[in-house]
Amino acid sequence: MPHFTVPNHIFTGKNALEEAIPYIGNFGKNALIVTGKHVGKSPMYEKLVKMLEKEKIGYATFDGITGEPTDRMIEEGLKQYKTKDCDFVIGIGGGSPLDAAKAIAAMAVNPGKIADYMGREITGDIPPVVAIPTTAGTGSEATKFTIITNQENDIKMLLKGDCLVPKIAIVDPDFSMDMPKSVTAATGLDAFTHAVEAYTSQKAFDMTDTLAVSAVKRILENLPKVYRNGYDGKAREEMAIAALEAGICINNSSVTIVHGMSRPIGALFHVPHGMSNAMLLKECIGFALDGAYDRFAELARASGVAGAEEKDETAAEKFLVAIDNLCKVCEVPTLAEYGVKKEEFMAVMDKMAEDAIASGSPGNTRKTVTKEDCVEIYKRVYEG
Repeated sequence: MPHFTVPNHIFTGKNALEEAIPYIGNFGKNALIVTGKHVGKSPMYEKLVKMLEKEKIGYATFDGITGEPTDRMIEEGLKQYKTKDCDFVIGIGGGSPLDAAKAIAAMAVNPGKIADYMGREITGDIPPVVAIPTTAGTGSEATKFTIITNQENDIKMLLKGDCLVPKIAIVDPDFSMDMPKSVTAATGLDAFTHAVEAYTSQKAFDMTDTLAVSAVKRILENLPKVYRNGYDGKAREEMAIAALEAGICINNSSVTIVHGMSRPIGALFHVPHGMSNAMLLKECIGFALDGAYDRFAELARASGVAGAEEKDETAAEKFLVAIDNLCKVCEVPTLAEYGVKKEEFMAVMDKMAEDAIASGSPGNTRKTVTKEDCVEIYKRVYEG
């Protein structure tokens, strides 16, 4: 039976933070703010701490999230959470600080190390998490997932549990206004991947379908606009909403083959998550197409890529062309252009394929995905 889960409170728009502060004040007396060094020096961070001070909410700041979060970063953040006597967590930044905030909150009340929870459902009451995204893409502000790299084993761990869904999501499009073009592309294509995979997942249902279609339409129209002009306020607003919609979708109907194959690339070659998704999009969706012609065709028609009278197979193929065009507009590099050496990539394809299948995400695809399929797709992706 479908189960629809969202944050307790979602605030959107230019005054979202101001509207949310009274609710944040109910969570505790001392917050750990989890962020990166860039956002930790930004006007967004200053606005947050000034509002906390005005409400007489104490805070400590952990700005040690450099790149995608690792188990060691979580240990450092947890140490600060405990030594500063914090009682809830605020994540502000891209998907990495938000994922880290969830992981720190989970480990504040659970025994062992974060790696112990790979493949296990995280349960129980954890300290409240407030999520404030400054990018439009990861959707972490609305999900029960956190992705943490186990540095010892070079594995991106997908950790999950309903308790990880933030209590409050604050989505202010102004916070994403100064994103560099590369981050705009990577996070926007991440959101697009979320929406497409959620719609074509075996776990999709009516409520996720509605949001997924909306997100796909918004992103196809607005991502090219914000990539060309980052200060297009209306397009930024549309992208922020789309990222939230897509995040809610994957929280409830999950992802499929792209995400499963993307995480090993990120873990082994340190390609940012959204960018590795984008590199895989055309080949992975091309592989999945004939398992769900009807679903891909519906996305094509809804977004105006194909006409209402076109056959499913034709419409689905046109949607694949639209995906390729979107990636070209956003100047997605090949793995070779990114600096990944062919011999190193080929040497670990078996491990990546095994890790992809083990993640469980490819199993949601409406077509059987084997380790051998993943190896072949990795080869085609590298060869461009």
